[in-house]
Amino acid sequence: MILVAKILPYAQIILSVILVTAILLQQSAAGVGGALGGSDGDSFRHTRRGFERFLFYLALACAILFALFAFLSIII
Repeated sequence: MILVAKILPYAQIILSVILVTAILLQQSAAGVGGALGGSDGDSFRHTRRGFERFLFYLALACAILFALFAFLSIII
């Protein structure tokens, strides 16, 4: 259990860097109008493909793991 307590902060740092990188690399189709509730005229549904889908799932997995590691560090 002591080994886990020593490794956990480093794992959280690595996960946070990966999470921030994955979020920043994702393309944002919404401009300022989309952020404020408006539309820029493109009303078709956008599907993620290829690398964009990989980044989305990577960010999702890192966020879940980061939350679990944070919860685990509270317990330990």
